[in-house]
Amino acid sequence: MSSFSTRSKEFTRNRKSQSDSPPASPSPTAKALRHERLSRLESGGSNPTTSDSYDRASARARREARLASLTSRVEEDTNRDYKKLYESALTENQKLKTKLQEAQLELTDVKSKLEKMAQQKQEKTSGRSSMLEMEKRERRALERKMSEMEEEMKVLTELKSDNQRLKDENGALIRVISKLSK
Repeated sequence: MSSFSTRSKEFTRNRKSQSDSPPASPSPTAKALRHERLSRLESGGSNPTTSDSYDRASARARREARLASLTSRVEEDTNRDYKKLYESALTENQKLKTKLQEAQLELTDVKSKLEKMAQQKQEKTSGRSSMLEMEKRERRALERKMSEMEEEMKVLTELKSDNQRLKDENGALIRVISKLSK
């Protein structure tokens, strides 16, 4: 009779420890303790409670295996997502670099045109008011275009710095995820 009472105490302890533990994969010591408890329960005889506890333990083991496989899938998916984000940031960064180079070339072209026009205006000292008015309009239009391009340059440099920051953050996130997956 005393063996039955010790078994029931162990059984209640076993149930408490299982409900207290998190659903994640247990540590090796916890697995060893669980195995030890199960072997003690099985050696007790063919009591219906021991087969129930064995069924519960095997169901728990299956549940833990499913959870482990799900967490590994989630980690793989997040790694892939960060890799895709990193690659898309790199391609966007390259596109922005080419746009920046094109804008710089266009800006230098506009500046040279503006300087040529200014030189031509200085060379021409004719009294034609209509020509002067038209040149003034063109000059204003070019100055406006130049100021717009300078604003675009500022925006592009800001975007470039943002892309670099995002690239650094993605790298840091990838490192953190790789450390967590180990």
